Order: sequence, then C-alpha cells, then structure tokens
Amino acid sequence: MSSGAVRTGRGGAEPGSRLEFAVLGPVRGWYGGQPLELGPVLRTTMLVALLLRPDVTVSRAELVDRVWGEHPPESDGVPGYIYQLRKSLAAAGADAKSVLRTDPGGYRFAGAGVGVDAVRVDEIAAQAKKAAAAGSLAAAADGYGQALAFYEGVPLAGLPGPFAERERRRFVERRVGLVEGRTDALIRLGDYASAIGEVSALLAEHPDREPLTGLLMRALYGAGRQSDALDTWREFRVRMRDELGLEPSEDLRRVHEAVLRGDDGALGVAARPATAPRIRDELPHDVGELSGRDDELARLVAPGSAVSAVDGVPGSGKTALAVRAAQVLREEHPDGCLFVALHGHSTSRAPLTPVRVVRRLLRSAGVNEQNIPDDLDELSANWRAATAPLRLVLVLDDAISAEQVRPLLPGGTGNRVLITSRRRLLGLDVERRISLGPLTSDAAAGLLGRIVGPARASQERAAVHELASLCGRLPLALRIAGARLQNRPMWTFRDLADRLADDTDRLGELTAEERSVEAAFRLSYDQLPPKTQRAFRTLGRAPAPEFDELVLAAMLGCPRREAESVLEDLVDANLVQAPAAGRYRMHDLVAVYARRLAADEPDVASGLGVYLHACRAASEWGEPGFPSGPAPTDPPFAGLVDASAWLDQAGDLVEVVSSAVAAGHPDYACWIAEGAVDYLVRRIRYRECVALLEVALSEVDNVADQRMRTALRFGLGWAYLGLGDPVQARQWCEEGLRISRENGDRRETARGLCGLGMVTMFAGPLDEAEQVLTDARRLAEEVADSWLVERAVSGLGYVHFKHGEYERSLVRFAESREVAVATGNPAMLGRASSHIGSVRLHMGRPDAAEPLREAVELAERLDDRLLLVSSLSRLGSAEQEWGSLDLALSYHLRALSALTDQMSPWAEIEVRNRLGACHQARGEDEAAREQFARAAVLTEAN
Repeated sequence: MSSGAVRTGRGGAEPGSRLEFAVLGPVRGWYGGQPLELGPVLRTTMLVALLLRPDVTVSRAELVDRVWGEHPPESDGVPGYIYQLRKSLAAAGADAKSVLRTDPGGYRFAGAGVGVDAVRVDEIAAQAKKAAAAGSLAAAADGYGQALAFYEGVPLAGLPGPFAERERRRFVERRVGLVEGRTDALIRLGDYASAIGEVSALLAEHPDREPLTGLLMRALYGAGRQSDALDTWREFRVRMRDELGLEPSEDLRRVHEAVLRGDDGALGVAARPATAPRIRDELPHDVGELSGRDDELARLVAPGSAVSAVDGVPGSGKTALAVRAAQVLREEHPDGCLFVALHGHSTSRAPLTPVRVVRRLLRSAGVNEQNIPDDLDELSANWRAATAPLRLVLVLDDAISAEQVRPLLPGGTGNRVLITSRRRLLGLDVERRISLGPLTSDAAAGLLGRIVGPARASQERAAVHELASLCGRLPLALRIAGARLQNRPMWTFRDLADRLADDTDRLGELTAEERSVEAAFRLSYDQLPPKTQRAFRTLGRAPAPEFDELVLAAMLGCPRREAESVLEDLVDANLVQAPAAGRYRMHDLVAVYARRLAADEPDVASGLGVYLHACRAASEWGEPGFPSGPAPTDPPFAGLVDASAWLDQAGDLVEVVSSAVAAGHPDYACWIAEGAVDYLVRRIRYRECVALLEVALSEVDNVADQRMRTALRFGLGWAYLGLGDPVQARQWCEEGLRISRENGDRRETARGLCGLGMVTMFAGPLDEAEQVLTDARRLAEEVADSWLVERAVSGLGYVHFKHGEYERSLVRFAESREVAVATGNPAMLGRASSHIGSVRLHMGRPDAAEPLREAVELAERLDDRLLLVSSLSRLGSAEQEWGSLDLALSYHLRALSALTDQMSPWAEIEVRNRLGACHQARGEDEAAREQFARAAVLTEAN
C-alpha cells in the first residue's frame, strides 16, 4: 500500500492521479481528487473485502463468505459486482483492470500506489508512539490527534457481512488505542482539560475499559479534582462487581493508590495549576424547552471544539440549544458560565459594541474596574490573559457579525465558547458550525403536545401533526401556537389548524404578546441591503418551492453570477436554505412572509419562462417544434441534454404548473405542460405527466392559444400509453383529433393521427394502425413536420415487423434514420438505430450489433433510460449469437442494473430472459434457471 496521505483533512481527497479510499467512516473513494461512484452497499462491501487484503487473491467462494457469511444468496452475482466496480473505476479514469484483477483462483486488489486512510493512520500512530518514547510529548499528542482526525463516524458505516464487522471492530479498537495514547501525552503535558474531554467521551462508549478509566482518574487528579478521580474509581469498581463479579486489575488499583497518596510522579502528571476563583453562573433559565435537537446538542458538547457557532432561521431555537449545551458543559468547566446577549437583532436595543462587552466580561472575571483600559485591543488582550488559566463556558447570544465577536474570545485551551447568530459568521474561525432548520415532524408534534397537554393532544393526533406542519415545525411558532391553545381551552387543535390554513392569516395568528414569528422574520429582512431585499421579495413569486440562480436571474433581469451572489447572501442570513449545491428553497413560513412582501411587487412571469424553455429544449421537438407561445430571446440551455439535466434537479413539475395557474398565468401552465410531455415520458415519469396535464387542461378554456385544447389531450394520450392504458390513451387522442379537425388545424390533426396510430399499433388491430399511420405520415409531410414524419414512419416499421414483413420493416426504419440524420436529432437517431438492430437480430443477421451499439452510445449521452435498457439487452444477445459470451454477459448485466421501478415490467421480463439465455449458453444452468424463473413470475403477474 502507498504510504502517502489519503486525505488532506476531514473529508477531502488529496489531489493527484492516484486512487484513494476512506474506510474509517462511510466508505468513499477518489481518483485524482474526484469522487468515485461506488454504488450499492453490497458492491461496496465486496470492494472492501478485497481492498483491506491487498495483493492477496481471494476466491469467489471466500468473497461470498466475507460479504454474506452463513446466509449466501442462491445467485451471488460476484462477476457482476466486479464488473460494476471496474466500470466505476474506469469512469473516473483509473486503469480498472490493473487495480481490480482477475486471477486463476479468484480476484485480487493491487495495492501499489493506492492510498487507504486506515494504513495512513497506522503510519502516523507509529511515529507518534516513537515521539512519546523519546519524550517529545507535544509531537506525540499532535500525531495521535492527526490519526484520530481520519475517523469520521462508525468505520465501514452501513456495510453488512462478517468481514466488515470484524474489520469494524478492529478499527474501533484502534481508535480507542489512539485516544489512550493521545490522552497520556496530554496528561504528561499538563493539558488536563483536553485530556478529560477526550477520554470522557470515549468512556461513554466503552464504560468497562480499564485503561480509559485509569487515564480519566489521572487527568482529573492533575486538574486538581482528586475527589472526582476517586469517585470515578468507586463507580467503576461497583459496576465491575455488580455486573461481572470482578475486581479492577492491578494496574488500575495502582492508579487508585497513587491518587490517594497524591503521588504526582507515579501518575505521570505535570505541575498542577493553582486553583482560580470561580466566576459566577449567568446562564438564563427561561429560554424554553429544547426539543428534537439531540444530535445537535451532542455535537456541541463533544470534545475538541473551543469555539462553536449556531445559526439558523429565525425562531429555530438557537439560544435554547446553546444554553442547554452550556448547562451540560458546566461540570467540566468549574470556573463559571457567562452569558452575554449581544442584541444583534433587536427592535428595542442597538447591538452591543465589543468594548462594552469586554469591559463587562472583565468585571465578571473579577478584574478591578480601575485596572480596565478603554482601548479595544488592550481590553481584548487583558481578557485573553485573564482567562488563559481558566476553564469556563461563554455563551455569546445573537451576534450580528464576526467583528462583534472576535475581540470577545477568551484565551487558553480549557474554555468553550458558544455563539448564536441568525447569520452565518463566515468571517469567524470556529471549529464547529451547526445550522438549525425545522424540527422533525414527530419532534414538532411532541413539543406541541407537551405544551398543550398530552390528554388534549392524544385525542387529535392527526390535527396535532397538521398544526405542527402549518407552524413550519419552528420552535418559536410551535410555542406561540401552544400558548394560544393553553389560553383557549375551548379551542381544539383542528380549530387553530383551520385558522392557519390560509397564507394571508397564518403569520398574524402566530403572535402572542411580544412574541411574533413575522416580527422575527422582519428583523432579519430589515438588515438586508436594498438589492437583497428586492431579491427576497421577488422569490415570493418563485414558480416552485425549490429554485436556482437561473430562475432568480430571469425574474430580476440580472446576470446569473449576480443572482447566485444574492442567493448566497440570503443563505448566510438564514432566510434561504441550500439543500444541495446550486439549489435553494425557503422555509415554509419564510416563504409565506416573502409572498406577503411580494404582494405589492409587479408580476414576474419570466421565472415561468425558464421552465417553459427548459421543457421545450428538453423535448425531441426542440423549440421549433412548438408553433405557439413565447420564443426565448437568449436561450438559457445548450440543448436537450443540458435542459434535461436542469429539469432533473428542478423537482416536481406539477408544482410549477399549479404555481402558474395560481399566479394567473394559465397560458404558461398549458405551454409548460405541453413542453414537459416528451421529457417526462422519456424519464418514465408517466403519472407526474398525467397530473400536470390535468391541472393545465382544467384551465385551457381561459387560454387564448386554441392549440392547447388539442396539444394537452394528445399529451395525455402519450402519457396513458406509457402507463399501459390504451383505452384511456385512445379516448384522449380521438377527442383531440375531433377538436383539431373542427378547428381546421392540419398540423395538430397530424399529431393526433400519429398518437392514435401508436396507440392502435400496440393495442390493435394492426391493419387499422397501418392505415392511421399512413394518413399521419402523408399529413405530416404536407405540413413539413419532420418529427411527426419520423414517428409515423417508425410506427409503420413496427407494424410491418409485427406482420412478419421484416424487410419492409427495415426499409421503414431506414427512412426513419434518414429523417433523424437530416434533422440532426440524436434522440430520434438512437431510437431508429435500436429498431434497425432489433429487427436484424430477430432475423439472425450478423450486422445487428453495429446499430445497437450506436443506440447504446446515444442513449447514454441523452440519459434515455428505456432506450438504454432495451438496446443493451439486445446488443448482449447479438454478441452472444456470434460467440462473444463474456462481452454478451457484461451487456446483459448492464441492462439489468439500468432497470428502474418506473419501467414497464415487460422491459425487465425481456432483460431477464435474454440474460438467462446467455447464462445457458455459458453453461451456467443454475444462474439461467434463476433468471427464467424471475421472468416467469413477472409474466404471470402481468
């Protein structure tokens, strides 16, 4: 294995053209600094089974044992997993076959030049151990700390199987040893606070480990807490006797005796500091109940963080969390707990200046008022000096900026600082940042129930959850709602939920005396610069709950870079959330507030225009295929692939269409719904397609564009055909045809005939389908619609194929391909190539593979999943026909892995039957029987 560093820090790969793997947490990999897609859990488990035994050939049977143990599956699929792992490595640019090798006896992971964090940890730990033996305690503590930084949670997190479990125990044991080494060094250096924090956290996980108990006793003794060290001994001894019937070991008894004697030398402690006077406890007691924040609290009180910052949307419970964390930390910080309200966001007071705060802090630390200077730099230096030997907790609540906080940070290594702010204080160096969002649904309902009373809550469980949702699951809103119900015993949860259901009244209802959700939002909004305020108001008219900089740029009429910058400013102000890179959304109640502010803004339809142009660009028709509606003056998308990728991240398009209707733009609702059909059908999102078309169709009578009356009905025909409901599909196509003929719209009539022909082609009778498609082709040629011509010709090719007229079928598909080439339409070309290859395969022709290979390449480029599955499976059969069984198997396995739940079961039936035939040809009868049996079950069910 390589001895180079695997990562430069907690969670990044070191740059360079090499493979790197992290196993001391969730398993991850990189090549050249770019993340690897390792795939499902069993595939990752198989990788680890080879990776952690490098340069050793592992048989297939041993791999199965390592991954599945005593309960292996009937068909383990090891070759398929190896193939997918190699594919992942190759996709990143690695030489996959030289890394993951196939030997005569099995498989082998070549370790040369590959970095693994666990190996690097062993190397660093060995260096730290040498430093400790040589008396270089600071270097030893630092080395052990570097090694521990590689651990990012449970090693091999989530991986099943006996091998992963054994390795997980080994890595956990190694981590315990690293903490023991570091703690010993810290004790000998005299850094007792850090030692206590680290060993206490680990003892909670391993309460019966004697070496950790001994280290804690030594650290407590060194910190001047001899009685606490003796209490630790007594508690451990009682637990050992009661639970195991054992006495502590001789080593631990010696530590106990040394503590009793006060023998510094035997305990290996440095000189102990003189006891400092305790500062007073200023923590408030009325910050409200902390609910649903257990994970965040655990992170705040965990060792290893001198300065922590908590930010979040207004009303999310930042102060309650920080105060509760300070209460937990109080026992480990005997010199006091200070709390300062900085009034960063207050209606009645200006934010406190750093000079004023430091003077107050120095007085709290017992510094004589006459000795306190006026200069901020001197004040800050005196504060750091006064706190250097102390161990205290300082809560700085409601900070407005990093500049306000930076002079207030204490000195020394034993102090903990907890900062809360509505803004993310990016200019402040902190070890741990926590951003608070809404509570979980159960936690929010539980908080409401405890405020109002379990008896009342138990009678209206559904209404409690609904009310919690209407409160945005924000603690402030929940407490206000709970207080209102407390003071109105005649009200039910349903009564208040009904009052909050209307956006126009919701924020007004969430007010109780001086507490108001709207006021909390207004304070944050008022502190934004005017440009950012305008963007916030504009987002109140965003077409969907989730958006990106492109949508905001269109609505503001500004460059994308400027829109992205203002969105990031709103994220830092916690008025907008960033659930993923480049994607943004508002908390529900913040969105209500933004919509209220947007009520006086001019209508902005340009945001809807982005979705319209995305849907049209993602369609095979392209923008020219839509004869009505606005044309883009500056097209934001490069083509079908670019627009499809954008729509993949855009979420549920039904929300966009519904938003257009609610905003008074039924025309945009219809145009977007029509444009989305081809994209949604290609993505196999048939039900979403039906839903958005139905929403748009309900508004079609309010739209001036009469073409929408037919276009939406034809779209429903395509969607229902994809759902396997030819009856509904025929009804929609026939109704649309009737309207288009009444309107004299020849192009829409051609489109309707094409759709009806496709429905009849699949449902029968074939003679009728041939006649309808012939009429569709003639009319499509007359109106010069290449896309409709190709669809009709392609349908005729399929009809000839079903009649057994294979040569005529190939002629039609060749015509279809010519249209695709002439128009430069890659989606059309991929479909035509797949049809040609499929017919040739059925005829047993040796030239079937070439067009199928072209179809696979185009399907992957366009991310057309259904075309990819069918073409891969048939390409596998074509290679099988000519004896390339290994290549054939790889294509079949790729097709199987590309199947999705949304696809028709007949696609899976075809793939499994072809895969079974391949196994049979390879002499793998058991694997063949398994695939045929699964296909038979699916066939019977459908």
